[in-house]
Amino acid sequence: MSLEEVDPFDLPDWLGEQEVTWTAEAGLRGHLVRGTLRGDGEELACDLLAVDEAYPAPVADDATRSRAHQAWRHGQVHLVTAGDRLTLLAPGREHTVEGVLDVVGRLAKALGAAPDRYAVLLRLGG
Repeated sequence: MSLEEVDPFDLPDWLGEQEVTWTAEAGLRGHLVRGTLRGDGEELACDLLAVDEAYPAPVADDATRSRAHQAWRHGQVHLVTAGDRLTLLAPGREHTVEGVLDVVGRLAKALGAAPDRYAVLLRLGG
């Protein structure tokens, strides 16, 4: 999977100006959770990737993993594109409810939005 860095300032303005909901397409199983950011009539594909999963193959190279961990340590989230999808990188091998709330809150801060303007809709099951 090719991951290209994204500058938060290159993302659509509505992400920092509107109420936004990140919606998971399925339950929190595995290292990749596909989802969508939605605002007032707007939407953007946005996935969550746990960068430390390494079996059967690493999901991110060492440099990308290092940048993701460094951003996380400083209260930020590392943003990339995977194909045509915005992807938020988080440390770990899988996602938890608390981790999803944290990563989406960090996205809001990166965009200059108040985290309380963001909501998360999770799905049960796998």
